This record gives sequence, C-alpha cells and structure tokens, in this order.
Amino acid sequence: MTATAQVEDVADAAELRELAETVGAWPFEEARKIVERLKRKPKAEVLFETGYGPSGLPHIGTFGEVARTTMVRHAFRVLTEDKIPTRLLCFSDDMDGMRKIPENVPDPAALKPYLQMPLTKVPNPFGGGFASFGDHNNAMLRRFLDTFGFDYEFASATDYYFSGKLDAVLLKAAEKYEAIMEVMLPTLGEERQATYSPFLPISPTSGRVLYVPLKAVDAKAGTVTFTDEDGEEKTVPVTGGNVKLQWKPDFGARWAALDVDFEMFGKDHQTNAPIYDAICNILGGVAPEHFVYELFLDENGQKISKSKGNGITIDDWLTYASPESLALYMFQSPRSAKKLHFDVIPKAVDEYFNFLARYPAQDLKNRLGNPVWHIHAGNPPVEELPLTFGLMLKLASASNAEDKAVLWRFIERYAPGTSPATHPTLDQLAGYAVRYFVDRVKPRRVYRLPDDVEAKALAALDAALAQVDGEDRDAIQNAVLDVGRAEPRYQDHKRKSPTGGPGVTFAWFSALYELLLGEKEGPRFGSFVAAYGIPETRALIARALAGELAKGAA
Repeated sequence: MTATAQVEDVADAAELRELAETVGAWPFEEARKIVERLKRKPKAEVLFETGYGPSGLPHIGTFGEVARTTMVRHAFRVLTEDKIPTRLLCFSDDMDGMRKIPENVPDPAALKPYLQMPLTKVPNPFGGGFASFGDHNNAMLRRFLDTFGFDYEFASATDYYFSGKLDAVLLKAAEKYEAIMEVMLPTLGEERQATYSPFLPISPTSGRVLYVPLKAVDAKAGTVTFTDEDGEEKTVPVTGGNVKLQWKPDFGARWAALDVDFEMFGKDHQTNAPIYDAICNILGGVAPEHFVYELFLDENGQKISKSKGNGITIDDWLTYASPESLALYMFQSPRSAKKLHFDVIPKAVDEYFNFLARYPAQDLKNRLGNPVWHIHAGNPPVEELPLTFGLMLKLASASNAEDKAVLWRFIERYAPGTSPATHPTLDQLAGYAVRYFVDRVKPRRVYRLPDDVEAKALAALDAALAQVDGEDRDAIQNAVLDVGRAEPRYQDHKRKSPTGGPGVTFAWFSALYELLLGEKEGPRFGSFVAAYGIPETRALIARALAGELAKGAA
C-alpha cells in the first residue's frame, strides 16, 4: 500500500446508515436532527447555509463554518443513503455598510469617505483588479474554498438584493412590519426603540446605508418613506436593492426566502437565535436547525476579529501546514473555546497524522467516529510517516536548517530508505517545518547558560551517549533517563523507574530543550538524538557547556 493509497470501506450504504445512527461524533448528531426535521417538513432538497461578513479579510473562523457544515452535510448523506439532494450555499453579507475602517488595510484614511457605504461600493484598497473591497474579500474566501475542494455555491447579498431574488420576502416584511417590530423592540433600549426600523434605506443621494427612522411603510405599494441625507423626504421601493434589512431581521428573512434547513453560527449569535427564528416564522418560513459553536481566541485570549486582524489567516496556516490539519482543528471540540494562533499548528499537524495512522486498523463504527473520516468525506488516504512533525521542527532548530535538503539528511538517517520521491507527504512536511522554524521558532529562541547542576548533568549525558549504539533508540532514551534519575534535582519520587528507584521529572527534559535548542518543550528526546545523531548531539552539548549557544543567541 503506497503513501497515497485509499482505505476501502466495504460496507454498503445501508450498513453505513445503520452504524451512523448510533455514532456519537457531532456531525452525525447534527445530521440526525435534519433527518428528524424532514419527517416534520418533507422536501425534495436540503439546503445548508453559511454566512460570511466581508468587512475584513477572511479569517480561519469563516473557513471553519464551511468545513464543519460540509462535515454535517456528508454525515447527512450517509444517514439518508445519499437519496436526498443537498446544496451548500455560502452567503456573503456584502451589502452591509462599512461601519468602521479595518485596521489591517493599506492607507485606512483613503477609505474614510466611504464609511456606511455598502461593502461592494467601497473601493478595493488591495489592488488585484477587484471592483470593490467586498469583491476582493469575497474572492479571498472563494480562493481558499476552491483550493480545499469544497462543494459549495457562492451567493452575494448585493446580487440577491439587486436582482430581485429577495423581493418576495422584502414585500412580505413590509406586510408584516408591525409583527417584526413586536419581536425587535423588546430587545432594544429606549433610545434605540424610538428610531429603529428593520429596513435600512440606501440613500439615493449618497449611496450610503442609512440608519434612520421610517416615516411610513406602505405594504400595499411595497415602499418606505424616510428623510434622506440631503434633508429631503424620499419614498423608495423595498425591492430592487433600494433597501437592505438590519442584520437580525436579515438573518431570519434569508432563512425564509431560501428555505434553509441548517446553519451554524458562533456563540455571539446564540442569544439572537430566537429572534432569527421568530422573524423567519413571521415571514412564512420554518427556522432551520442550528449548531452553535464557541468562538476562537487569539493567543491573549481575545476574540478574533476580522477588522482587527488579530487572528491568523487562512494563508498563515497554509504557509506552515496542510489544509487537512486545519480541518482537524475545526473538527475537534467545536463547542469549546480554543485559542487559534501560530503555536497550535505543529500539534494539529501531528494529531492529524496520529488519527490517520489509527484509521486502517479500526472497525467501521470506530472509523465513523475518527476525525479523518469526516475530514476526507469517508475516504481518508493512507500515510506512512516514520517521524513526527514536532521532531522535524526540532531537527530544523538544532541544525539551523533553512533548506529542507538539510532536514532530509537527518530524516534519511532516522528512517533509512525514505526519500522525497518515496514519501512526498513527508517531503511536504519537511518544507513546512523549515518555514515554521525560520519564521516562527528561530526569532524566538532563548538559550541560557547551564547552572552547576545542569552542567554536571550535561557532561554526564555526553559521557553516556558516547557509550550508546546510535542505532538503538531505546538505549538512547534509557541513557537520557538514567542521567536524569541520577540527579536529585530531577528525581520524581512519586514515580518509579523500571529498577525500582525514583522516576524522572519533566524538568530534566525541559532543561535539555532550553539549553540545547533554546525552546521550552519538544518531542521525545531519545527520538531527537536518534535522528539528529549522537556525534551531532554531543557537539551540541559541548557548545552549550562552552556557552557558545547562549552567546550566539545574544
């Protein structure tokens, strides 16, 4: 079986469905809700939707909605034996007014005259031939979704409003204006109640999205009347792109207009979900099934914001790791808040390959609970990797590799017979490891001088490694452990060694990483030595004892 072979599931659709009805993986739990929905509301096609606000460059949370919804969609297809057609619509709210200028755009001052203009009417500050700021950001989202291979349809709010696709629901909203206001007003403060309207007129004078009270709503004529920015009273149709809905009514109206069956959204929307549902029902729709996920946080625990640009971008992740590792990060614990920053990438890469390695030996039911089944729509590849991404990062750090060819010298020593030709995925990971080291690790390495106890332990380790067969990985690891066990500072009396003496604390390994690699943590140290080489490791120890590593870092 090659590194790119596929694991064949021999089950037929009926067997898969039967197993899927009991699997606890969250995509199946959500898919079963949609199956029950169809029993109450039969229809010929199921529509999954995700929403996107292009007020800033797309961030990974946006990708997460599409990836997670795709997983639920595939789980639904298994539960229904693929007998019910499905669609995934990625809807961009690009007719929203630009309420503030994002901090991460070139020349923010140039956009100031366009505040409150629809995003598809704001000039594009990034270049590249896109007609507007909204068009550019939409293209950035579509580019990645296409690269990843998602099966989706893209929808633009600007197109839907101006083309008439939302005309029927907008006319219905005019007819049900008072009922919508009864839902909205109790959720607003007294001052906001006095000026609120679910309809936001687009100024015929300036083209801005206006947050103004309405003087009249004529349901029969399908018009609204308001005072424009020039002080003149204007009456415009609610159809044809002359107005847009406030964001809360817009949520429910879109559900009703498109007959959406499933949409997930972040926890910041959770309190508004009853409002969305009520407005959808008022406008003649049936509110979709919901899935509320926790928000991503940056490394400081702050909510990620597109306008602040404080999260890592899709391109950031793909610079250092594969889309599949990102998909795994999205799959895991979606209802738990997680920090999303550069340091999570290496762990996600190794966890992905760990799940992939387990998959072939699992029975079918356990495969359905394995994240890689959901990431690869039921047909994950087989990958045989002789070493971890974390280990490759440490090899890159120890050798100061700026070219993956340097890394391959250590890989071939650790796993004879491997090469870029025989293991292309490993070669790709080597490239990622070098880039991550150069950009993210090397600038932040902090070496320190060993104290007297550490210097004694390093010298003992050097002597121990001199006596070890470089091909015997267990012997190498045991030598490292034995040195730690012999030093009182590193003895763990709560744990026992195989000989009955004290175990060794992690502080020993932490000291090794800090002194020899300038980092706080790393892979199994014996594996690092086996890959890096005993002569090379002893040379590293000598440099640490001589103070060269700490001096070079300074």
